[in-house]
Amino acid sequence: AAALQRLREVFDIEELPPDVLPRRKPPQFMVDLFNRVADANGITRAPGLLQADVVRSFEDRVHVDHHHFYFDISAMEKGEQMLKAEFRVFKIKRTHLSGRSDVQHFCKVEVYELLESENKPQKKRLITSRLLSLYTEGWEVFNVTQTVSKWVGNSSSNHGFWITTTHVSNNGMEHNLVTFAKSQGALQESRNALLVLFTNSNKRRSHSFVPSATNCPPYHPSMSRRPRAAAAAAARSPITACHRRELYVDFHAIGWSGWIIHPSGYNAFYCRGSCLFPLGGSLNATNHATVQSIVYTLKLSQDLSTPCCVPDELKSLNLLYFDDKQNVVLKNYKDMVATRCGCH
Repeated sequence: AAALQRLREVFDIEELPPDVLPRRKPPQFMVDLFNRVADANGITRAPGLLQADVVRSFEDRVHVDHHHFYFDISAMEKGEQMLKAEFRVFKIKRTHLSGRSDVQHFCKVEVYELLESENKPQKKRLITSRLLSLYTEGWEVFNVTQTVSKWVGNSSSNHGFWITTTHVSNNGMEHNLVTFAKSQGALQESRNALLVLFTNSNKRRSHSFVPSATNCPPYHPSMSRRPRAAAAAAARSPITACHRRELYVDFHAIGWSGWIIHPSGYNAFYCRGSCLFPLGGSLNATNHATVQSIVYTLKLSQDLSTPCCVPDELKSLNLLYFDDKQNVVLKNYKDMVATRCGCH
C-alpha cells in the first residue's frame, strides 16, 4: 500500500479516478495530441513539441441549448500557470437553400462571455468574431485565454460562452442559420465542444538522485543469491559491466488500466553492473568516477567503493488519462525513462 501511495505521488494523482474505460471515449483531439508528442509507449518524441506540461480538456455540459456552452474547470490545480485556452466547436454543414440565389456564402460568428447565469443571455461581453462559410463543416478554434484566466481566478464568474451567427442577405439579417454540434452518444465519435487548457504545473516532480560512495556497493551478478550459492557462483561468473536493463511498468497489473488511456504501460529501464577499472568509453564515466575507480583498484582508501552504475540520461513520459471528474488530461512527467547508463 505504501509503495502504491508513493507511485501515486510520482504521477501526481491525489485521488484515484474511477474506472471509465472502455465505456467512455476520449476526445479525438486529445488522442491526436498524445500521438503527436509521444510514441506508442508514451516517451516524448522530441523536446519542445509542446510548451505546456499539462493539457486539460473539458467537455461542454449544456446539452440542449445550441447557443450556450459551459465548462466545469474546477479540476484545475492551485498554482497551475495557464499558458493558453482554446474553445473548440464543431460547425455543422448547412444544406443549400433551394431557390435562394440571393444567399451569401458567409456568415458572421460571434463568441461572447456570459456575465450572468444562463437565464439572462442578454448580459454578455464579446470575446471574438470571424466570418465562416455556410456550406463547410469542421472544427473552429477560438482563443479565449484572457476570459478563462479570469474564471480560474474567480470560479463564480464562469457562466460559460454564448455563440451567435448572423447572415446578411437581400432579405435583411438572418440569425442562427449555422449550428454547432452538441454531445452525441458516448460510443460515437464525439463532436461535442471542448475547452482545452494548456498549463504548466509548478510542482517539481523530478527528484534528482546523486549517488554517493556509501550507497553503491560493488556489483556482482551473484549478489542477489544466498551467501553460499553466491560464493560458488562468484568463482565462475564473469563480472558484467554497467549497462541498461528492462523494467516494464504495467498499468493493468497496478490496477490503473480503467482510467489511463495511453500508454498501457512503459519501459522505465534501470541500470545494473560494475564500474571497475578500467572504465571504457561505453560506460559514459565522469572524470570523478574514473579517479574513484583507480583509487579503489589501488586500495588507497579503506572506506571507498566503486563508482555507481546509474542513469545518466533520462527522457520524459506522457500520460493520457481520465481524471477523477472524467476530464481527459495529457500530462508530461520529466525524468521517467532511463535512456542511457553510466558510471558516476
